[in-house]
Amino acid sequence: MTAHQHVASDLLGLIRRAYLSRRRFMTASAAAAAGYTLAAGPVRANPITTSAEGLDTGTANVETSEGAMPAYYARPTGVRNPPIILVCMEVFGLHAYIKDVTRRLAKLGAFAIAPDYYFKLGDLTKISDIKELMPLVNSKADSELIADLDATVRWGKSQGGDASKLGILGFCRGGRTVWVYCAANPDVKAGVAFYGSLVDPEAQRKVWPKSPIELAAAMKAPVLGLYGGDDQGIPPAQVDMMKAALAAAGKTAEFKIYPGAPHGFHADYRPSYHAEAAKDAWIQAENWFKRWSVLP
Repeated sequence: MTAHQHVASDLLGLIRRAYLSRRRFMTASAAAAAGYTLAAGPVRANPITTSAEGLDTGTANVETSEGAMPAYYARPTGVRNPPIILVCMEVFGLHAYIKDVTRRLAKLGAFAIAPDYYFKLGDLTKISDIKELMPLVNSKADSELIADLDATVRWGKSQGGDASKLGILGFCRGGRTVWVYCAANPDVKAGVAFYGSLVDPEAQRKVWPKSPIELAAAMKAPVLGLYGGDDQGIPPAQVDMMKAALAAAGKTAEFKIYPGAPHGFHADYRPSYHAEAAKDAWIQAENWFKRWSVLP
C-alpha cells in the first residue's frame, strides 16, 4: 500500500469512527429501563423527551368487548373540551416514544390518547425477538382494531374530550391504521399517516380484508401521508399509486415524500431517525390538523 493509500485509509477510518460516535446507543438494559422495546433494534442514546409540565398525563383502562384495554393519555391542564387525537403505535407496543408523541400533541392543545390495542397479545415492549413479535401483531383483525379505536374515542369523550374534533395520527403499522380508520369512521376530521403501509400481503386477507389502497374510495376524512424516499418497504411508486387511487375517487389527501429518508424516519429513538425529515413532517402534521380544525 502506498503512502497516499495509507492516508486515505486512515482518513476513512476516522470518518467512520466519528460517525459512530455521533450515533451512540443505549445499552440493552438501559433501553429497556427507559421503556423502549428491544425488538425495534438499537436505541439511540439521545431520543427526544417531552416534559409533562402543563399537562395532565397518565394511564387508563378503556372498556372494550375484549376487556379493559390500557391506554396512555396526555392533555393540557385546565383546558375544557380539548380535541381528541388518537395516537397509533408501531408494532413494538406502547413504549416511551409513543408516549412522548402523545405529550407532544398535548402541548399543541390536544387530548391525545394512545391505546394499547395489542393488549390481549401481552406486553409487546417486553418482546425482544422480531420473529416472535410479528406473528402476534399480524393476528390482530381490522374489525377488532376499529372497535378498539371506537372504544377509545368513547372513553375520551367521557373524560371531557371533544369528539366533534377527532383526529388520528400513526407510525408504520399505526400509519396503516390511520388509513383503515379514516375509511371506517365518518366522525374523523383528519388523519396523518407516517409511512403507513399501503398494500398488504395476500396472506393477511382473512384478518385484513382490504389494503389501504383498496379502501381509497371509502375514505371519509382527509389524510396527510408522510413517506421516506428511501423506504425499502414502501417505494415512492406505491405512494403514487395511492395518490392516484384517492384522486380517482375524488378524495382529499396530500402526500410528502422526503428524499433520502428511510422507513421510520420520525422514530427519534432508532438509528433510522432522519432529523430534518422528522422535524418538517411534524410541522406538516400540526398544520394539517389545524387546517381541518382538529387543533386550535
